[in-house]
Amino acid sequence: MKLFQVRKGQFVYYKNELHKVYTINPLAKKSVHMYRIKDMEQVTTKAEDITLHRPSHMDAFMFRGQWYTIREDLEPEVGGHILVTKPDPEPMSHYGLNEFEKVEQIEGRTVVTKRQNPIKRKEFVVLREGREPESRNIAYQDTSIVSEEQINEDARLAARLSRTQEIQPNIGDIYLNLHDGGRSMVVAVVGDDVWLGHGEKLKIEDLLDADHWTLVYVNTEFVL
Repeated sequence: MKLFQVRKGQFVYYKNELHKVYTINPLAKKSVHMYRIKDMEQVTTKAEDITLHRPSHMDAFMFRGQWYTIREDLEPEVGGHILVTKPDPEPMSHYGLNEFEKVEQIEGRTVVTKRQNPIKRKEFVVLREGREPESRNIAYQDTSIVSEEQINEDARLAARLSRTQEIQPNIGDIYLNLHDGGRSMVVAVVGDDVWLGHGEKLKIEDLLDADHWTLVYVNTEFVL
């Protein structure tokens, strides 16, 4: 389905690969800002160049190098992941369409996530780790045109991203905020504290939390 009115959070295909829209700048020629779900690589394009995909039961895709399968028939578990497909947030909550969240508590038919969002059962589907045998591979719009070289690269992606996450933050490194799409440069590191270019101060362990931030640029010229 071609899109001419794009909504933040939508899953879309661009150049045959699954992406997620994180912001829209209507004044720009390429107004749609997205990241590729499998590795968080950012791209900008026009609405007419993308195709909508609505995630559904037994869809399987790679998120940050790890395969997940959407299961509408399973209940959430503490420590597991969910995908918000029908967001209806409370006034103080911070989540939207197709948000990836990690379950921290279960309170009846509501889960409380690691970001302290209470999310009702009707709002989300469960993400089961791994690609199940009868699932549909939605990482690519047309799997028949994916090269063997690309398949092999995808197989190596998880290990590469795992190594990246082990890198300690250094001045000049750039991190992507997975929830608002913003990029921030590390401008100071003192002890366990990190200062980002926009003024935010974080603990190193918070910046390395893969549910919130991902490293998109390593400054190899400055190593503490």
